[in-house]
Amino acid sequence: MSKILVTGATGQLGAAVTENLLKKTDAANISILVRDADKAAAFKAKGVTIAIGDYSDYPAVLAALQGIDKLYLVSGTDLEKRGAQHENVIKAAKEAGVKQVLYTSFQRKKNINHSAIAVVSESHLQTERILKESGLIYTILQHGLYADIIPAFAGDQLLQTKTIYLPSGTGKVSFAVRADLAEAEATILLDQTNKFDNKELEFTGNEVVSWEEIAKMISGITGETISYVSPSNDEFKGALTQAGVPLEIVGMLADFNAGIAAGEFEEIKPDLEAILGRKPATVKSYLQSVYGK
Repeated sequence: MSKILVTGATGQLGAAVTENLLKKTDAANISILVRDADKAAAFKAKGVTIAIGDYSDYPAVLAALQGIDKLYLVSGTDLEKRGAQHENVIKAAKEAGVKQVLYTSFQRKKNINHSAIAVVSESHLQTERILKESGLIYTILQHGLYADIIPAFAGDQLLQTKTIYLPSGTGKVSFAVRADLAEAEATILLDQTNKFDNKELEFTGNEVVSWEEIAKMISGITGETISYVSPSNDEFKGALTQAGVPLEIVGMLADFNAGIAAGEFEEIKPDLEAILGRKPATVKSYLQSVYGK
């Protein structure tokens, strides 16, 4: 059985992948790389090997990768540094003799000249290129937008404001639920057939929905009338800035919603369903789990 290292295992995606691995293989086959050992105590108690370090610490990453066959590389969150950090990890993986790297990248349309989320996508594209040029076996996991972001984008006061205020126009998204991605990617990590070697997989849900449709779904679940308002980008930025939202968050929200408005996240792909062996969770079922309590 392959020895697997999961990075970012105290984050939501990495933790979910690790939990899925524990359902299907012995904990002795699983290692995780974390920055804070205390946050990984529950996994340590289950027999998972804990390595301490971050992507910038080459010796720590190299040590963590000794004896590892497959690396699950969760993309970093520091947009300015993560291209160099990912390169650091890939270099260490090659030196350590890792056989395969799975990298969590992003879904994008291939026929657009400029993406609204270019500031986010640049380091993903750089990492994909470096990984392909490394000589390592790779599996690139191009994630669509998570349904799990809906509550954050809609606002934690949604049931008080009763308004979703986002500059997405009539754009639609093929949202996928993070838990489905984690299940599918654990399956890939445990696969012994090599059928995912040097593949690019696009993970999306099986439907596209707009924010107006999401507002109607939440209305039906909660019994409250939720409206959707789509301001201009400038109006949106001004309103959030005036409300005291940090500028980097304002910019990120504006960029992603501009991408939604431009149709960057509307493509549906079959890869997730094929690996799960079932239909992915719907947006409505996810919203029911959040707002139906």
